[in-house]
Amino acid sequence: MKQRVITGVLGAAGFLFLLWLGNWWYSSLIFVLATIAYLEYCRMKDLNWNQIQVFVGLILVWSLLVTTGLNQHVTLPSYPIFENTELINLGMVLFFVLIVLSKNRFDIHQMAYLFVGALYIGYGFAYMIRTIWRVDGLVLTLLIIFVTWATDTAALFLGKRFGKRKLWPEISPNKTVEGFVAGLVFGVLMSVVMVHFFPNLGHLSMGILLGFAISFSGQVGDLVESAWKRTTGVKDSGAILPGHGGILDRFDSLLFTFIILSLFDIV
Repeated sequence: MKQRVITGVLGAAGFLFLLWLGNWWYSSLIFVLATIAYLEYCRMKDLNWNQIQVFVGLILVWSLLVTTGLNQHVTLPSYPIFENTELINLGMVLFFVLIVLSKNRFDIHQMAYLFVGALYIGYGFAYMIRTIWRVDGLVLTLLIIFVTWATDTAALFLGKRFGKRKLWPEISPNKTVEGFVAGLVFGVLMSVVMVHFFPNLGHLSMGILLGFAISFSGQVGDLVESAWKRTTGVKDSGAILPGHGGILDRFDSLLFTFIILSLFDIV
């Protein structure tokens, strides 16, 4: 637990510092995190960074970060291929070509895994980049992060202390209904506090609604990654963060949350 706390404090401090520096600093950090996260995702299936199919997936991730996260702040060639949908089509085509060239040593199951992971990780981190470039991007990003952290902390500690009923044992045996509810409550409370100090985020009812949406989405995102790990038979996505696991283990909630919020044009 001591190692977990130390890593968490140092990691959070570094992350928030680059977030405070803003735009390009934070965007550069997200590029690095997205790259590590995708490589961790590949390693969960025993795929290494030097395999060509992994490199194709990385190119797709990086492309989404630019075309979705930075599209209004960098000058891209005016070709259809640099549009999101065409990039996705290009990634799909390259993967199919690799299946043929490898004589099915790289098969459709690997392709599906790599392709879906590139879209999920690419879009999730891209929306984090896109948000920071908004006029209210810093405050909105802080709201999402603080609500997520409050949710995770409450769900972990109060779930351990008071949890009796399993939430979804087939996916994550340690999560409880009580922890889930505690996460929602503290997530909403954190959102209300943030709205109070930063009125430009909206009124009280908006704070409650955002807090619930962020907290709920984050906990579902946690379950999504737990399902991945169950499928691939790993405990953690990586070991880069002592006591916490990998980058995916720390950003699973945020990735899903940013994708959900993007559907409602909030980020």
